[in-house]
Amino acid sequence: MLRSVRTAVAPLSALLLTLAALPAHAQGATRQTVVGEGQRISATLSPGIRVGNQLWASGQLGTSPSDTTIAGQTQRSLENLEKVFKAAGTTLAAGATKCTVFLTDVKDFQGMNAVYSKFFPSNPPARSTVVVAALVVPNARVEIECQGIVP
Repeated sequence: MLRSVRTAVAPLSALLLTLAALPAHAQGATRQTVVGEGQRISATLSPGIRVGNQLWASGQLGTSPSDTTIAGQTQRSLENLEKVFKAAGTTLAAGATKCTVFLTDVKDFQGMNAVYSKFFPSNPPARSTVVVAALVVPNARVEIECQGIVP
């Protein structure tokens, strides 16, 4: 009797382990648009998308007519990302797993990095930094996008 129970349970256990390993979208999780405070959806993009516990935040610019410095633009970009993560139910520091930083000038790396490190005082996410010819808004010096999880 015990052997027949083990024989019947083994395939079920394997199936449950396989299902648990599937990405959230493959498990039938609903795709949700995430909009941070003061942000809006446009015809071509959403500030964030959440599927299950996974979050993708669109690139955020930090442009401001009053502050054109790399420090100011980085601060604003990360604050905009924080709004998306907060709307999804977490924080940038707790939830971000991978960020990509786009700079228009490699000389801005140290200034960006000084502000960026304040948002991730410990256990920073994985990151790529890429220098590009231009961003979509004139005078934009930095754009940052992040992926993460919502606990």
